[in-house]
Amino acid sequence: MADPMMNNILRWGIENSESSQTDGAPAAAKTQLNPAALQALFGGMKSDAEQMKDAMNTIEDPKISTDEKEVAFEDFEMIIQGIDNANNLEALGLWTRLIEKLDHEEPVLRKWAAWCAGTAVENNPKAQERLLIIGAIPNLVKLATEDENADVRKKAVRALSAVSRNFQPALDAVVESVPSQFKPKDKLDAADMEQVDSVIDPLRADAQRVR
Repeated sequence: MADPMMNNILRWGIENSESSQTDGAPAAAKTQLNPAALQALFGGMKSDAEQMKDAMNTIEDPKISTDEKEVAFEDFEMIIQGIDNANNLEALGLWTRLIEKLDHEEPVLRKWAAWCAGTAVENNPKAQERLLIIGAIPNLVKLATEDENADVRKKAVRALSAVSRNFQPALDAVVESVPSQFKPKDKLDAADMEQVDSVIDPLRADAQRVR
């Protein structure tokens, strides 16, 4: 026997298709979507917050392969491209868990941790402040200047660049943490992109250098 709820959805889809709207036929009474049908179709979908937590649980599960963890990290990064989701990292208790992955033994997971940190803080003052408060900037500087993997170094520099722009406390922390050869002679202004680049560009060039 056909499912009446799914029939309701099917009729609605046909009536609202492009061909139905343009075939010149007289307008007919439209099928209204049954709330129960919508619940049946979409009720099983998880919220972004649930997906973020699930992804981090996958990343931390020792029984799951590195390849699967990388897929989970990719999903995680895509979700936190939304500023509301990035700002929800703190409420979900995920910031600390994310930053812990900067020290992971697998380079690909260190790379993704730095990548996600950079994504979360880009043009996001609240997340920039959180990254500073949890003390991640020295970790990112260490990755950017010392990690054996070039991809890790590059993503760490990206995160440092994103957290420094228009957020003076973070830029000051970056300058304080970088090795002496990268330290500027004068204090930098986080609102001046050329001044920010004066420390970020040398870090970026060094990160790309073959070790």
